[in-house]
Amino acid sequence: MGIFKLRKNKRFSYTPRHFDGNNGEGSPYEIKHKFDDYRKTVGPNGLKTKFTNAFEELKEKPDREANRRILIIAIVLITIFLFIIDFDLSIFFPE
Repeated sequence: MGIFKLRKNKRFSYTPRHFDGNNGEGSPYEIKHKFDDYRKTVGPNGLKTKFTNAFEELKEKPDREANRRILIIAIVLITIFLFIIDFDLSIFFPE
């Protein structure tokens, strides 16, 4: 065994006991994200196609309720933080 030689990984021919490859569900080893079915940028596309699809998704009309909810949550958290550190708001108002 040489000092600079790397060990090769062992390969096993394992098939799951209850896997039926003919039912159309695909490979049990396939790792897929939760929202890949709803995104256009996932898949075997070229680089230019991925960029154009990403810009199209970015230009789509945003969900106003979700944006409003995020804004309200951010304002509440910032207010709580300023209250905890005892921030004085009178520095913004001239006397």
